[in-house]
Amino acid sequence: MVKQELIQRSPVRVFEKSIHGGLKAGEIGVIASKKGVGKTSVLVQIALDKLLQGKKVIHVSFYQHTDYVIAWYEDIFSEIAKKKNLEHALEVKNDLVKNRVLMNFNQDGVTSEQIIRSLRAMIIDGGFKADALIIDGYDFARSTKERIAAIKDFAKELHLEIWYSCNINPDESKIDKAGIPQVLQDYIDLLDIIVLLEPKQDYVEFSVVKDRTVLNPTHLNLKLDIKTLLIAEA
Repeated sequence: MVKQELIQRSPVRVFEKSIHGGLKAGEIGVIASKKGVGKTSVLVQIALDKLLQGKKVIHVSFYQHTDYVIAWYEDIFSEIAKKKNLEHALEVKNDLVKNRVLMNFNQDGVTSEQIIRSLRAMIIDGGFKADALIIDGYDFARSTKERIAAIKDFAKELHLEIWYSCNINPDESKIDKAGIPQVLQDYIDLLDIIVLLEPKQDYVEFSVVKDRTVLNPTHLNLKLDIKTLLIAEA
């Protein structure tokens, strides 16, 4: 399979269609689940899809080491290339890396202002005109509405789309019929898309619980394969 065909047939196209074309510039989306369900895998696949289209991505990790993130990209790309019989896979991978920047922060030791300043320096001063930010490992339970609002303003200013991951406490119950996780309640007005990953017996189910102004939970025709952690049509 050639790269263009891989883009066209990607299950990310189904995902985008289900949320009215995907995130727009200045919007924030969240992939939420309990720990270990597959949030990072989904974020990396969203990022790889953009990279395959020639877009630029900054992946911000709040985990300890960027090696963790690099391993995810390597593993997911290898799985996709193998499953789809991607032609010239090594060349394609080398091209993707040129359009990806990894940044690492410790949430305890940095303010939103410092994060934004670093991102601005990379995008404007460094000439890396990113199309999307992937923010993984950020703890919403230790954040504030003001911090998320500052990130959203930054996204609007520089025409970025932002995808976060969000851990749901195992003991947390859903706050309403829409299934919005309690940890995100304070930020609901700032978040455009919220997708829940829910483990079933042999796959992980996708549900959109917020799509801009719509709060009716909708199960998507998608699943996460628990063996490969690849997004697939249900």
